[in-house]
Amino acid sequence: MGLEIRPVASRRDRETFIRLPWRIYRNEPHWVPPLRRDERRRLDPRRNPFFEHADARLFLAERDGEPVGRISAQVDRNFNAFQGNDWGLFGFFECAEDPEAAGALFDAAAAWLAERGRDRMVGPMDFTTNDTCGVLIDGYERTPVILTPYSPRYYPGLYEGAGLSKAMDLYMWDVEVTDRERVHPAIWKVSHEVQSKHGIVCRPLRKRDFEAELARFLEVYNAAWERNWGFVPLSDAEVRYFARELRPLIDPNWAYIAEKDGEVVGAALTLPDYNVILHRLNGRLLPFGWAKALWLRRRIDWVRVFALGVKPDYQHTGVAARFYELHFDAAERTGVRGAETGWILETNTAMNRAMAGMGGRIVRTYRLYERTLPPAS
Repeated sequence: MGLEIRPVASRRDRETFIRLPWRIYRNEPHWVPPLRRDERRRLDPRRNPFFEHADARLFLAERDGEPVGRISAQVDRNFNAFQGNDWGLFGFFECAEDPEAAGALFDAAAAWLAERGRDRMVGPMDFTTNDTCGVLIDGYERTPVILTPYSPRYYPGLYEGAGLSKAMDLYMWDVEVTDRERVHPAIWKVSHEVQSKHGIVCRPLRKRDFEAELARFLEVYNAAWERNWGFVPLSDAEVRYFARELRPLIDPNWAYIAEKDGEVVGAALTLPDYNVILHRLNGRLLPFGWAKALWLRRRIDWVRVFALGVKPDYQHTGVAARFYELHFDAAERTGVRGAETGWILETNTAMNRAMAGMGGRIVRTYRLYERTLPPAS
């Protein structure tokens, strides 16, 4: 059977690239189809500000003319400058259970990156760690929550068979936000001292003042996560782009800002698990998707703690604990049963310890892989 790896070169190729997951996951009940319009926008250099500081190439694998795999290779100049490295990144990997096709896709991405002076290939990231990333290595029995991926059980074997090895694991924690008794008492103690002892006020995000609130959130996001492995700050244009993407998902019951004397010191953004809806839309909002989405919205009883951070100078004050308590309060108001928190780096000892103190348990692990690249010839 003939195998061909070729770059995406036309609108038709791009549509094949976008639609391929429906072929890979056609018998997988836990896969949540993305909205195709969102995927088109994400991959469009004219509409996604990622391409203002990055270059990318998309590849398709075809066997006897039928698509069986895909991958992206990207060079992010902002990432390299911030991290002080020469890594190349890859993402959007999907493939049939076909080791030859998978190996050829990884080789194509590696060759493209090596030609551009990259010394390591790391991923999957679609396109950075600010986007969906990682390969599922456990927790296959659960449907993923909003903005987290699903992948088949055979994917780790494809990666490792192509010479990639573990770079970093990312944890998703399950926390039952209806059972306060499972939480370590020390968390409630420090939460109650945040305002009285440190003068810090935690309040809901004001959606009517969304642009200004978003700037406050970004201030915390770039400060709190800057020391994280694989982190790259969001540009102003990317913030506006993500704001448009996330605004319909934001519920003021689940978004908070912490302030002290007018300074923003912490922020938490938790999203209702709209995968409950996306799972039923099969990638399309039209013609009847909006009506179905509004009807299904009442079924959402789970949330994802998407981002919760505190500026380094205030991480000793208990702001994170106060955010946790506010989540329990919100669950009582809204009828939410539980949350998934993450992802959290396996090396983030403080956050993983905090999740354990909340009575949480790790329910899914995503893995990022890497491969050393030879010098360009």
